[in-house]
Amino acid sequence: MTATVAWIHTAPIKALAIEEREHVHLGKLGVAGDRRFCVVDPEGSMINAKRVPALVTVRPAFADEGSSLTLRMPDGSSVTGDVALGHAVSVTVFGRKTEALEVDGPFSDALSALAGRPLRLVRFALEGEGVDRSDELGAATLLSSASLEEIGRVAGADRPVDPRRFRMLFGVAGVPAHAEDAWIGRPVRIGEAVVTPLGNVGRCAVTTVDPVSGRSDLDTLAALAKYRGETVTTEPLAFGVWARVDETGDVALGDPVVA
Repeated sequence: MTATVAWIHTAPIKALAIEEREHVHLGKLGVAGDRRFCVVDPEGSMINAKRVPALVTVRPAFADEGSSLTLRMPDGSSVTGDVALGHAVSVTVFGRKTEALEVDGPFSDALSALAGRPLRLVRFALEGEGVDRSDELGAATLLSSASLEEIGRVAGADRPVDPRRFRMLFGVAGVPAHAEDAWIGRPVRIGEAVVTPLGNVGRCAVTTVDPVSGRSDLDTLAALAKYRGETVTTEPLAFGVWARVDETGDVALGDPVVA
C-alpha cells in the first residue's frame, strides 16, 4: 500500500480547537498562521489544555485575510471582532521567552469567563514562534494512522481515537504503527515538501482530553507507558515525530509520503 497524507491539522490559536485542512503550503517555519496566537495568564505564561481543558472546545475562525476573528464557544455562543493588536508583551512558551502583542476586543474576556480565571489572547510577534520545538527547527510533526489504532487498542478505547488529541500537523496512512520512529534522521517526501524527522514527540496530560467535550476520558499516558515504555525514544512517552523542513512545498490530503 502506498503511504499517503491522512490528515492535515493546524491550530491557529494554541490550545484552542484544531482546524482541519485539505491542503497547505509547508514553509521553513511550518504552515503560515499555524500557532500564530496563544492564550496566556496574567504573568505571561502560555496556557494549554493541561491547565484549562475546556479551551480545546473553543473553535476559532479567522476571516477577511485574518483581520477578523470569531470564537465559537462550547455553549453555542460566539464572539466576533477585529484582530486589533495592542501592547507588546513578553510571554513564556515551554520555558522559552518570546515577544507577542495583546489582541484587543472581546476575546480575552470570553476565554476568561470560560476558564474561570483571567486570561489574555496574544499574537506572537514573529511567524513560527508558537510552533513547538521551533528553537530546534521543528516546523512539522508526523504521526501514522496505525499508531492511533495501536494506542486505542492498548488503552481499551471503545471508538477510534481522534487524531486531534495529539495536535500533529500531518497524519500518514498506509504504514505500520510507529513506522515514523524509523524515519528519524532520514528525509521524508510529503507532497511537494521534504522533511527530516529529528526526534520523537513526548506526551503530556493534554492528550487525555477529548477534543470535542474537553473532558479527560482516555488514559493515553498509561497506554504509552504500558506498550512504549521500553522503546528507545528521544523523549519519554513518545508518540509521533517532529521534523525540520528541508524543502518547502504544497501538501494536500492524499498526497504520497515517501520515506
